[in-house]
Amino acid sequence: MGVGLGETKTSYFPASLSHASVVRKTKLAPFLFTLLFFFLLFAYLYGKSKNLAQLVGQFSPADVMQPPLQLGQSSAIRARIIESEKRKVKLPFVIDELEDGESCDLFRGKWVRDEVTRPLYQEDDCPFMDSQLTCLDRGRPEKDYQFWRWQPFECDLPSFNATMMLEALRGKRMLYVGDSSNRGQFFSMMCLLQSVIPPHAKSFVTSGSLKIFTALDYNATVEFYWAPFLLESNSDDAIVQKISDRIVRRDSINTHGDHWKGRDIIVFSTYLWWMTGQKMKILQGSFKDEKKQIVELSTEDAYSMALNSMLSWIKQNMDLTKTRVFFTSMSPTHAKSQDWGAEPGGNCYKETTMIDNPNYWGSDSSESIMRLITDMLHEHQGDVPVTFLNITQLSAYRKDAHTSIYKKQWDPITPEKLANPVSYADCTHWCLPGLPDTWNELLFAKLFYV
Repeated sequence: MGVGLGETKTSYFPASLSHASVVRKTKLAPFLFTLLFFFLLFAYLYGKSKNLAQLVGQFSPADVMQPPLQLGQSSAIRARIIESEKRKVKLPFVIDELEDGESCDLFRGKWVRDEVTRPLYQEDDCPFMDSQLTCLDRGRPEKDYQFWRWQPFECDLPSFNATMMLEALRGKRMLYVGDSSNRGQFFSMMCLLQSVIPPHAKSFVTSGSLKIFTALDYNATVEFYWAPFLLESNSDDAIVQKISDRIVRRDSINTHGDHWKGRDIIVFSTYLWWMTGQKMKILQGSFKDEKKQIVELSTEDAYSMALNSMLSWIKQNMDLTKTRVFFTSMSPTHAKSQDWGAEPGGNCYKETTMIDNPNYWGSDSSESIMRLITDMLHEHQGDVPVTFLNITQLSAYRKDAHTSIYKKQWDPITPEKLANPVSYADCTHWCLPGLPDTWNELLFAKLFYV
């Protein structure tokens, strides 16, 4: 008899097994083979799924389930949306949500006349006021500019509460950093707070680039530090500021930043000093070098360099689980009357009414810089949460609120200038009380409410 396939298989079994048992096992072989196959397949898939789980675990659900990019949205804005979904941690100092907070943009609204709650303080009642901002004391004949309140379209702006602000600042330090626009906002905050503090319990000192208002009973300070570019520059003297050939030193933020450490709230702002109309001169080495290496950058590239340095400094030097950082957008000027449809050759001089065009945007406010600011802050929102105070559009309507000629003049006014007040009207800075108080109302709302 030839050897068949069955016989070959039976030769693998022990001789003690009967023929019947061999047949049964032979019939079971396909079933066992199938079972083994499924077992090996399960082990393989389990290994793959474990690796996949480990991979997915490296990302948050928001990373995996990204929302589709809407028409007109930049990648930076999408990153902000994703980050807002991931970050549910309450920001420091926040106590509540705004009514209709999810839909309310505090920076979109209108100015409404309010002679009941405005102004928030009287010019004469703020003993530490900068004489360049005291317009009534310097002869302004009317004060209509004081009686306007910002009203967001979709909600109400919380009323500024000086006592609440001081309690939040108890044992803490708040600092404004930037140029004269931010200095005006600092003086506004000081005037808002000092109104509820007795004369013996407050002080104000100036030391070089630093101004310090102290609420003694609260062990709290509100300060201003002069750094118009944030980075080190040849314009850092807080007194001698009229420098036309401006030079900014690259990677130099620690020159000033060492003086900002230990603050609990910082409000940054920088804009006007960058707007020279020419390329910016950037110093590669030190101002002490005999032979200076200077390169020229576009305004946008130079500004981006400064903003990146600021964000890096914040990340390295502030505990963002306990402190807050704000960035105030550009403060608009009103130096060209043709911008709002008036005859050319004028400016803010003698302007006592607002611009009523809701889409108004002055030629001195750079749209490219505005986009750069918003994109960069949104892009870094995940690791460096900076609260953006977008004061530009709402301030652009207020051609009536500048100091104009009603301020302390550091140089004698010549007969020629007196004959043409437009020539020396200050259309950059703002009277107090006035518009910067609204900026601080917005800061107050963003500090305590989301």
